[in-house]
Amino acid sequence: MHSILKTPSALMRRSNRKPRRTNVRWPGFLLAALLGAPVAMLAQSAEEQEQMARMLANRHAKRICSGVFLSGREAGAVVTQDHDTPTSLVDVQVNRVAGTVAVSSMGGEGMAVYRPGLGCTIAVDLSPDQLAAQANGVPLPKPLDSEVPFPLGSKVEIATPAGVDRAKLDAALDKAFSEPNPDLRRGSRGAIVVYDGEVVGERYAEGFGPDKPLIIWSMSKSLTSAWIGLLARDGKLDPMGPAPVPEWATEGDPRGAITIDQLLRMSSGLKFQEVYEAGLIDVAVMLFGESDMAHFAAAQPLEAEPDGKWSYSSGTTNILARIAKDALGGEIAPALSYLRSELLDRIGMHQTVLELDESGTAVGSSYGYSTPRDMARFGLLYLQKGLWNGERVLPEEWVEYSVTPTPLAPRQQYGAQFWLNAGDPDDPTKRRFPSVPTDAFWLSGFEGQSVVVVPSRKAVIVRLGRTIGDGAFDLDEFLADVLSALPE
Repeated sequence: MHSILKTPSALMRRSNRKPRRTNVRWPGFLLAALLGAPVAMLAQSAEEQEQMARMLANRHAKRICSGVFLSGREAGAVVTQDHDTPTSLVDVQVNRVAGTVAVSSMGGEGMAVYRPGLGCTIAVDLSPDQLAAQANGVPLPKPLDSEVPFPLGSKVEIATPAGVDRAKLDAALDKAFSEPNPDLRRGSRGAIVVYDGEVVGERYAEGFGPDKPLIIWSMSKSLTSAWIGLLARDGKLDPMGPAPVPEWATEGDPRGAITIDQLLRMSSGLKFQEVYEAGLIDVAVMLFGESDMAHFAAAQPLEAEPDGKWSYSSGTTNILARIAKDALGGEIAPALSYLRSELLDRIGMHQTVLELDESGTAVGSSYGYSTPRDMARFGLLYLQKGLWNGERVLPEEWVEYSVTPTPLAPRQQYGAQFWLNAGDPDDPTKRRFPSVPTDAFWLSGFEGQSVVVVPSRKAVIVRLGRTIGDGAFDLDEFLADVLSALPE
């Protein structure tokens, strides 16, 4: 163990053809609206508009590909339900034999390729055949025994232990899945409540269910943190040592002083724009336009000294994912075999995948797909301080480290890729969830994904969906309603 563990249409019609780049110009405001950019940050030049159109098509292709091949949904449903885009603006070609999705939208073209065991990847520079070859040797997940009860198996029967108020719990789930405001969208798609190791509540929206993995966005960061923890356990990484990043290896590069710990705690000092309302900014360009996301993030300059500023960044997590892969030899199959055997299969997360970019690195910041049940298992692993079925998976010291507040986070709201409810040191009432105990910690993702672990209440509460609009879904209220139904 290292010391840190001891401290708190014109589409591709042939499977090998890549999308061509077009010079079609569309009104900037329309492209920006579809990418989520405010008018003040619209792309102005033809080159910028072309880049935005290409990113838009890639965004559609990736989400549709994962929705069709991982979640078993229809392409049209993904377009309308996940992107709010009129189907008349998106031309989609799904090739189920080749595992490809090609999209033409607003003058841009994009493609994503599905590989069993790997999920979907945007084709930026590689052909579908080249991407398909990356799946060689990659293990497929092991299915759970349908006769063994959750969490060790896939059999789920809703329990009502002594002290659980069934009426209150059902009412809390009813409210979470209702849509009282036509101008806002709660968008709940799946939820599960685990108390003292038993499923006491579970709900799914129409068209979704326990066997339909959904995008978990930034909750993927916590899975990446666990991956780093396993490597530290096995002596393959020193979290307190300098991060082994080739872009920083030149003598005198100040970025060479950045540690893995600082990356985990979002305190590296690297410049990175994490603004989802803008168009051509770092996080969008990285996720929808880059073939090597870790390289894109690692190439950024410092905006502060290492450990001099706390700044949330998806780029740093993708650097961590590449560090994890490199620690296991740099090849896809051994890296993912380790992740699956040491974590995912070991705790029954058989429907969970961290999808890759073209370089073969897991997009550990954002491209995880999972089910509420799988994410509940992950929450239980941390509730149990790294134990699973009586066996040690993660060191208890790593779990404690992961949920220890980062000194630079102003309200002690962040650990090592986990969010915390500790509150301001001078005023613990100033915390993210005022209605929830201060020992709570959670995974959080774009559009309202959450896994909240409350150790003092022996509870894991999972909610997946697509929330649209500020205030559309009050997570603090939902958590308070659920906890009020559980024993004190």
